[in-house]
Amino acid sequence: MQNDRIRTTPGPFTQEEAFDSDNVISTISRVKILVIGAGGLGCEILKNLALSGFKDIHVIDMDTIDISNLNRQFLFRKSDVGKYKAEVAASFVMRRVRGVNITPHNKRIQDFDEAFYMQFQLVVCGLDSIEARRWINATLHSMAESEDEDPSDCIKPLIDGGTEGFKGQARVVIPTMSSCIECQLDMHAPRAAVPLCTIASIPRQPEHCIEWAHVIAWDKEKPFPALDKDDPEHITWLYQKALTRAAEFNIPGITYALTQGVVKNIIPAIASTNAVIAASCCNEALKIATGVVPSLGLEENYMMYSGNDSIYTYTFKHERKDDCPVCSETEQARPLPTDLGMTLGEFLDSFRERPEAQLKQPSIRAEGKTLYMQSPPSLEAQTRPNLEKTLKDLNLEHGFEVAITDPAFPTLSFRFTLTPKA
Repeated sequence: MQNDRIRTTPGPFTQEEAFDSDNVISTISRVKILVIGAGGLGCEILKNLALSGFKDIHVIDMDTIDISNLNRQFLFRKSDVGKYKAEVAASFVMRRVRGVNITPHNKRIQDFDEAFYMQFQLVVCGLDSIEARRWINATLHSMAESEDEDPSDCIKPLIDGGTEGFKGQARVVIPTMSSCIECQLDMHAPRAAVPLCTIASIPRQPEHCIEWAHVIAWDKEKPFPALDKDDPEHITWLYQKALTRAAEFNIPGITYALTQGVVKNIIPAIASTNAVIAASCCNEALKIATGVVPSLGLEENYMMYSGNDSIYTYTFKHERKDDCPVCSETEQARPLPTDLGMTLGEFLDSFRERPEAQLKQPSIRAEGKTLYMQSPPSLEAQTRPNLEKTLKDLNLEHGFEVAITDPAFPTLSFRFTLTPKA
C-alpha cells in the first residue's frame, strides 16, 4: 500500500538504531488514541490519523452540525446539518479509510471518568475552549499522579492544537514532566475590553462603531423587544447604525460580516490554518507512537505558526512554573498584589480577567473560613452578604493565604498570598 511505503521509509532525521519498518506499522495499529473535538481542527485530525495508520480512534464532541460549519469542516455535507459531529465524522472517515475503527461519543469530556481516559495511549485536542483544555489537562495530571497505578501506564501525552484566523499553535504536554496548559494560560489572556468612553466618544476602528450600535444605539432605540444575534433583520439594523456612525468619523471597513462577527464574538476560522496545525499535531502523534524521531515534549514543546504575513513558525521550550496549581511540585502560593479596601465581590470578579486565573465562578476560603461559596445554594445564600464587605472588614491582611476554587475545575485549588500593591 502507498501509505505503508511512506511509513516504512526512514527520513533524514530518523534514528536508525530505533527504526524497524515492520515494528512501526504494528505499533501504530495497536495505539489507542482519543481525539477531543470534531470541528475544524478535529475533522483534519481524524483524517490525518486514519491515513497515518492508526486503527483504534475514539472521538468526543457534543455539538451538532450547523450550516455555517460546512465551509471548513469538510467531513460534513448539507444533509448532515443537525446531526452529531462525532457520529458523522467517524462514519465518513471509516467509509474512506479501510481498516480504521472510530468510536464517536456525543458527550462532554466532563461526563467521563478517569477510567475512561486511562484506556488511551495518546490524547489529541482540537478544541476552541480554554476551559475544556484546562479540564482535560488537570484530569490527565491527576491520573499521572495516581499512587494506585504503574506510573508508566498513567502518563498520557496530551497533544493540543489551536487556531485563530491565520495564526495557530501546536504543543505537547507530558503530564508531571513538562510545562502544562495551566503553566501556559497567560498566553491565552482574555481580550481587553474597549472602554465605553472610547465607543461613545472617540471611535477609532470599525469594531468601535459596531459596538456603539450594539451597546448604546440598541439600548436607546430598542428596535426589537430583545436582540437575537442569529436574526438577519437584527444584525442588519446594527450594520446600518454602525455604517452611519462610521461615516460621521470617516472610519472605513464596516461590513455585514464584520458586524455579525463582532456582535457574536466570532473568531474567523481559516481552513488552511486548520490543515497546517492538524498536520503538526498528527505528526507529533506519529513521533510519540513510534519513537523513531524525537517529538515536541520535554525540551522544545511549543510550536507557534503565523500566516498573516508570509509564513512563519517558531518552536521553543515553554518552562514549567513553580507556582502552577496543576503541575507544581512545591505547591507554592502565588503572590497577589491586593487592595484590602476592595469588596470581596470586586476581588472575586478580578479573577475572571486575570491571565493566570480566568475563573468564571470563583469561590474563596481564607484562614480556615469559607468567605463565599458558589454552591450548594444554601451555602451561597449564607455567604452572599460577604460580597459587599471589604477584605479588611473580613479580617484579611497582607500575608494571608487565600484558596480560590471554581466548579469548572473540581480537582484544582488556586492559592494566592495577599501582598501590598506597589
